[in-house]
Amino acid sequence: MPEITNEHSGKPSVAGFGGFGLALILQQLYHLDFCSLGPVIACGLIFGGVTQLIAGFAERKNGNNFCYAVFTAYGSFWIAYCLIQLFNKLDIYSSSTTDIGYFFIVWTIFTIILWGASLYVHAAMSFTFNFLVFGFILLDLAHFGYATMSKVAAYVFILGALKAWYMMAHSIFLSILHRDMLPLGDPWLQSGPAPSG
Repeated sequence: MPEITNEHSGKPSVAGFGGFGLALILQQLYHLDFCSLGPVIACGLIFGGVTQLIAGFAERKNGNNFCYAVFTAYGSFWIAYCLIQLFNKLDIYSSSTTDIGYFFIVWTIFTIILWGASLYVHAAMSFTFNFLVFGFILLDLAHFGYATMSKVAAYVFILGALKAWYMMAHSIFLSILHRDMLPLGDPWLQSGPAPSG
């Protein structure tokens, strides 16, 4: 078995992308009527929520503002989404379809901002956020009169989740095999020089 070194191991993004992808896939299986809401809530709170928050704060320590924003934001998204579903189920504080639609709209806008930044990271990240933005837009439509769009959104989100898992797998295989088995691709846009001073 290859020796695992510290050079590429211990990246918080591995857990972050893992939780992101798993919770997202389960949610879409629910929307496609393959499973009940129970697994979505459990996984959304723990792996999608808490684990991503931990990964995000660890990325802050590493000085990676992009992953810090991504993981803490979507970790919070999953906790908020699960609480909305639990509140509805327990009749504590009911949210209508339109209420949840506005919830998704603000997350669409937030995701578009991160999408813009992803264009400067690498191709895999850009593809992931392309799927997320498109999926959120379809989900917005589904909550404002076009219910069938939720099924289309589910397939788009699954593609985004699988791309997140691809980035997770990239880091894992790189740390074990010491070679780039799953390349991430060049950034779609090039950033300028860092500001001086």
